[in-house]
Amino acid sequence: MPAEGGRADGGSLGTLFLVLLVLAFAAYLAALALLRQRREALRAVLIGAVVIQLIPLAGPLLISTDAWTYWEYGRIAAIHDADPYVDTPNEFPDDPAYDKAGADWRDTTSVYGPAFTLLSELVAVVSGSSAAAAAWIFKVLAALGVLACTVLAARLARDKPYAAALVGWNPLFAIHFAGGGHNDSILIALTLAALTLAAAGRRQLAGAAWALAVLIKWVPLVFFALRAVAARASGRRVGHVGFAVTAAAIVVLATWRYGVDWLRSFGPLARNAAEQSSYALPHRLEQLGLPHDVTFVLAAAALVGGLAWLAREAHRGRVRLGLAGCLLLATTPWLTPWYAIWAVPLAAAEDDRRAQLISLGFCAYLLPQAIPL
Repeated sequence: MPAEGGRADGGSLGTLFLVLLVLAFAAYLAALALLRQRREALRAVLIGAVVIQLIPLAGPLLISTDAWTYWEYGRIAAIHDADPYVDTPNEFPDDPAYDKAGADWRDTTSVYGPAFTLLSELVAVVSGSSAAAAAWIFKVLAALGVLACTVLAARLARDKPYAAALVGWNPLFAIHFAGGGHNDSILIALTLAALTLAAAGRRQLAGAAWALAVLIKWVPLVFFALRAVAARASGRRVGHVGFAVTAAAIVVLATWRYGVDWLRSFGPLARNAAEQSSYALPHRLEQLGLPHDVTFVLAAAALVGGLAWLAREAHRGRVRLGLAGCLLLATTPWLTPWYAIWAVPLAAAEDDRRAQLISLGFCAYLLPQAIPL
C-alpha cells in the first residue's frame, strides 16, 4: 500500500528523525566495511540483528499507517461480512479503523493478494477494535519477516556473517518493518524460504512457499519466473504439486470468502502505479522535463530489456534475483522505502557484490522518503 498519503505527522521532530536515521545508516555501512576486513561469528551478527530489528517494537507505529489499512481491509471482511475487493473503507465510516488508516485510500479496494487478505481477517478478529493491538501484530509479523530474511540469506550465502549483517543490521528495515508493519518482509522471507527448501531438496515445500509468496503480492512472480527458466534449462526437478496444492487451497478459500472479486486486486494496484510516487525514478525523469508518456516507455523498455537479459542469464545457469529486485526498484512507478527489501536479502543470499552495492544505493536514496519534514 502506498504511503505518501495518510502517514503519521512527525512535526518538528521529522528533521531530527531523519538526521538520526542517516547517522544510523552511516554506522551500518561502516560496520559492513569492517565486517569485510575481519570475520565475526555468525551468532554475534544474528544477536545484533535481533536487537536492531526489534527495538522499534517498543515504540508506536512509525511514519506510515499502512498497518492500520491492512487492519481496515481485514475488518471489512471479518467484522462487516463484506468484500474488501468490492467494498471500500468509505462504506464503513464508523469502523474504528476508519480514522486510523490512510485517508487517501478510503475510496480504494484492497490491492493485496488473497493470502494476505485472509491473514488480515485473522488479525482483525484477534485484535478486535483495538488499533494498538492490530498495529502491534502487524509490526511483529513484519519484524519476524526481516529476521527470517536475515537467517535464510545467511544460510544460502557463502559469506554468512556478512549476508546476515547486510540484512539484519539495516536501520531502514528496522523503522519500516518493526516500526511500520509493512508486509513486504513476509513475502521476501517466503521467497528465501522457497530457495532454501529447494537447495535442501524439499521441492514440494519450496513450491508451497512460492505459492504463498505470490498470493501475498505480485513481486515474487518475477523471481519465480527466473527460477523456473533456470530449472527448465537444467532439467532440475521442481515442486509442481506443492505449488499447485497450496495455490489451489488459497484460491478456493479466497473464492469462498470473496467470490472471484479477489482478482480485482490488480485494478487498483495498476491505478496506484500510474499515479507515481515522488521518489520513483520514472518520476525523477519527469522532473527533468521528460513527458510522462516518454518516461513510461523508457521504464517499460528498461524492465523488459532487463528481464530478458536476466532470463538469458538464468537459462545459462546463473539466476540473479538480487539484480532482478534492483531492476524492479529502478523501474516501478511507485517506489517506497520498504520496497528495498525486494533486493537486499536476495543480493545477500547470492553473494552478488554488484547487486549488494546497487541495493544499498537504493536504501541510501530512499532514507528521506515518507519522513515528514
